[in-house]
Amino acid sequence: MRLKYKSRKNLINAAMGRLQNDLVIKNAKVVNVINGEIKEADVYVTDGFITHVAYEPCDLKAKEVYDAKGKYLAPGLVDSHVHIESSMMTPYNFAKVVVPWGTTTVITDPHEIGNVMGKEGVKYMHEAGNNLPMRQFIDIPSSIPSVKGGLENANATFYKEEIAELAKLERVIGLAEVMDYLAVINAEDWMMDIIETALDNDLYLQGHAPFLSGQALSAYLCGGPNTDHETRDVNEAYEKFRNGMRIDARSSSICKNIKEILDGIKGTRYLDNLSFCTDDREADDILKNGQLNDVLNEAIEWGMDPIDVLKSATINAAREANIDKLGLIAPGYVADIILLEDLRHIDPVAVFFEGKLVAKDHELLAKIEVRDFEEEKINSVNLPENLSEDDLRIKAPIQNGKIKVNVMAFDTLDGSSTHLEVHELTVKDHELVLPEDFAFVAVINRYGLNNIALHVVKHFGLKRGALASTVSHDSHNLTIVYLDPKDAYRCVLNIKEAKGGMSAVVNGKTIYTLSLPLAGLMSLKEAQDLSLEAEKMKEANRQVGLDYLENPLLRIVTLALPVIPDVKMSDMGLVDVNKKVFVPLFGE
Repeated sequence: MRLKYKSRKNLINAAMGRLQNDLVIKNAKVVNVINGEIKEADVYVTDGFITHVAYEPCDLKAKEVYDAKGKYLAPGLVDSHVHIESSMMTPYNFAKVVVPWGTTTVITDPHEIGNVMGKEGVKYMHEAGNNLPMRQFIDIPSSIPSVKGGLENANATFYKEEIAELAKLERVIGLAEVMDYLAVINAEDWMMDIIETALDNDLYLQGHAPFLSGQALSAYLCGGPNTDHETRDVNEAYEKFRNGMRIDARSSSICKNIKEILDGIKGTRYLDNLSFCTDDREADDILKNGQLNDVLNEAIEWGMDPIDVLKSATINAAREANIDKLGLIAPGYVADIILLEDLRHIDPVAVFFEGKLVAKDHELLAKIEVRDFEEEKINSVNLPENLSEDDLRIKAPIQNGKIKVNVMAFDTLDGSSTHLEVHELTVKDHELVLPEDFAFVAVINRYGLNNIALHVVKHFGLKRGALASTVSHDSHNLTIVYLDPKDAYRCVLNIKEAKGGMSAVVNGKTIYTLSLPLAGLMSLKEAQDLSLEAEKMKEANRQVGLDYLENPLLRIVTLALPVIPDVKMSDMGLVDVNKKVFVPLFGE
């Protein structure tokens, strides 16, 4: 995709001095992310694009002069993969809080709201992202639901027809993370049709390939997707990098993989295939620590050169997504610019978007228009009728004794990967007696189907009560982890009243409910107010047992994502992710 000039002739004439430039940023130390040089220069801008970088004195004129006072001048940051919905903010409220941290472009995958509202949800994210002091490019969700074949139910299904329609939206540039990697590896017709449709519409293909290796990785790359933000360990990073895959090194509010990736590619001569992303980052995390700049600072702390970091977060990310004229301080490139006091800590003191000063000293200066959207008024929580507490009780096929149970066990207390374990559990009066560190899990369809799937989870961390969420990647059905069905049912009532969100209950008492009425995913409140509510919800998470986590809010959200190995829940049961089959609750 090429960023469009208002007038090519204007840029030429401004560069030659035949036309007065709109802006000059003087006395700056320009960071060149192509050759690694840092040199003092003045940067001239017209119609939102750079016309000339004056490393030597020149006689160009400008209507406006901004004195950088010796600060470092670098391109605006480009987040190569993000789900804005995971911030729990609308696109415009998201912009208000990330722009002051220096992120001027994001490549967003709206598959969260796409699962809930279908094509209209994607179109809402596109329209709500218009006319902002940042650029919100959209990749069309490739996997709605996340896996097909009757393994889960969302409120929409995307095939090639939906891809072709959404490709016509102005800011659509790619096909979002192709997370059904098995459909690619097995060359399933429907997936091949989606990929070919995307390519026919000049979209780049974003990948999602956790733990893929060897022939499976080769097959996936032959299928077309060539990026990955799910790389999690040293060997995985090295193999993918060696095979030409672009790695989006991630540090989200859920998963932090920077150290492992940097260790994996340490000593690599060229880093052109490295970018950075935030994936899923909450509002209060952004407020306290920043957005993409925080990821970059983590990379610098782990020993990566600051200029390499900036290159990865600018021109590398732009090239990965086939965006021309973005991510470099050079003539003809868009004038997205950040000013920094220190390259060893990326903390912008001024942010320019298309040549306009939009933020200074962490304060947003640009005005954002308040608009009205019908999608923000829809109640998307449609739980089964006559749902009762008894529906949340697992009935064993024996009255008393021992029975073998297939249990979904988390690998760690802070990760999203799971595996299958078989445990012999006690049954009393047809009900399972759970040992310590075990809990019940329910996934309830919220789109008008009467699907209620019950199972047992180990190593989730719940110690008391119940925890529920309609933020449940990616189908976003209602997920509940609980010890007592009474508490779980109270959560159901709380979620219905809130029109979506999160709730924690102990001994029949509601600790807190976070209301997320927009698609059951987002608040209509700005970051500061949402952050206060999110902190209360985090404290409620800690009260039910997740006190070992620095940020417990999103612990529950990947429990029902059947594209993360090895087993996950859906509204239809426990899914073996690799085999794409259901695992029964009882028996080996």
